[in-house]
Amino acid sequence: MLKNMKKENSLLIAFPVLFGFFVMGFCDIVGRASDYVQEAFGWTDAMTGFVPSMVFIWFLVLGVPVGIKMNRWGRKNTVLLSMVVTIAGMIIPLVYYSSITCMVAFALLGIGNTILQVSLNPLLKNILTSGKLLTSSLTAGQVVKAISSFVGPNILLLSIDLFGEWYYCFPIMGAITLLSGLWLALTPVPREREEATVAGSSFVETLSLLGDKTILLLFLGIFFVVGVDVATNFVSSKVMIQRFGWGDNAGLAQQAYFFSRTAGALLGAFLMTRIAEMKYFKVNICAAIVALFVLAFVEQEMVALASIAAVGFFCSCIFSIIYSMAVQARPEKTNQISGLMITAIAGGAVVTPVLGIATGAAGITGGIFVILLCVCYLTYCAFGVKPRKIA
Repeated sequence: MLKNMKKENSLLIAFPVLFGFFVMGFCDIVGRASDYVQEAFGWTDAMTGFVPSMVFIWFLVLGVPVGIKMNRWGRKNTVLLSMVVTIAGMIIPLVYYSSITCMVAFALLGIGNTILQVSLNPLLKNILTSGKLLTSSLTAGQVVKAISSFVGPNILLLSIDLFGEWYYCFPIMGAITLLSGLWLALTPVPREREEATVAGSSFVETLSLLGDKTILLLFLGIFFVVGVDVATNFVSSKVMIQRFGWGDNAGLAQQAYFFSRTAGALLGAFLMTRIAEMKYFKVNICAAIVALFVLAFVEQEMVALASIAAVGFFCSCIFSIIYSMAVQARPEKTNQISGLMITAIAGGAVVTPVLGIATGAAGITGGIFVILLCVCYLTYCAFGVKPRKIA
């Protein structure tokens, strides 16, 4: 009975932590927002491709340093710091609206999101000690993040309906972030044990973990799966605009993508209790390749929309599978592994400019092939990685 009470208490404490994943999903609004930025400031496809980079480049710059500093700050305090940075960024466009202040807002959103992703995933380990329960909770967190990503375009539309301008989405997201931060601050989350915050870890020591072939493959897996996610989000509305002449309703493509990703994460959380994670990975990544080929060559509205949704569905669980495998492979290095894996989210900053350039040079099909190349690596990762057996 005491064991059940402890479990119930852990689950209650987990709620404000899981709500943090909703804030984590705000970075995905950049896909639809980039369309408004392009229209407002008259940018080319290549220039617009750098808008997501303003959000995701910070994962490359800050992922490992934050993972190291988190040893001193503590995981909960690091999460709260991320909320403060995000709120600050969401206020700036209200003070003065320009292309520069919007880019600064996106940059601070990215910095806050980097700190959040480094700290929020391992914070779950402070509450849930079971490896299997941790994997399920990470997947649940990805479901919450996917719901936020699905809601994101609606926040943009709501800001236009209520205030007449798209950039009022920033204070709306800031208010939600404030609510999340207050909830977590008032929740007594146990601090990680002393051995989990080993002193003396360094940037070089963290990078040396890439000498482990399994960690390296998983690092690149995170890099490319985030690249696929951000690039598909970025290109989905542009497919509907450039091929079929859609206007403001082009955001439906992103909503279809994120709705399917949410559904895929929910189904995956259920199926992976019955199916081996790597087998599920292999089946889904092969299906994603088929969906991308269809999107590239079949120019019909509903088929394109279904293909975009299919990519979201089949790639929905890959991040949590790879991240969980990495953390459990070296549990004594949780903070460092987390920082390293979150650094790989910079794939979203690298892939989208390449996609923008390819789209400008070869049309929207060229952009889709950039995504397809990322999925090809993930296919290699699915069949080539040899996960360690975790007790």
